[in-house]
Amino acid sequence: MVQLLGEFDCKLDAKGRLMIPSSLKKQLPNLEQEGLIINRGFEKNLVIYPKKVWQEIVEDLGKLNAYEQKTREFIRYFTRGATELILDATGRVNLPKTLLESVGISINTEIILACQFDKIEVWSRTAYEALFDHEPENFAKLAEEIMGNLNRRDDGK
Repeated sequence: MVQLLGEFDCKLDAKGRLMIPSSLKKQLPNLEQEGLIINRGFEKNLVIYPKKVWQEIVEDLGKLNAYEQKTREFIRYFTRGATELILDATGRVNLPKTLLESVGISINTEIILACQFDKIEVWSRTAYEALFDHEPENFAKLAEEIMGNLNRRDDGK
């Protein structure tokens, strides 16, 4: 399983290209062979997946009941705009203009690459910082609510 770590300050160049930070590339040793997929995230962000991770997601989507309208709508929206990223000789990838526009990222914008387990979220710096303007008042309480049940047995003990 891929385990990506870190936050990276980056900037798109005039052509919408992103230089993949070297410390992030080290976490993806087979990047040139395996490739990356970029797609819309659930908030105002984009998500970059190692191709292997994206293939697992697509397999899961293929198991859903396509006879249900909500399922079809979800699959259609979730996969809309998914694009393979190709690294050039200098380690840059060209981010699709339509995806950038869909989340309010423009050329020459400062962006944040925020790693989360097996994916990389792409945020405009402004949107990313705004996320933390609404930080929970009691983060310890939130952690207890979300993570507190992990070590409890099913019988409640």
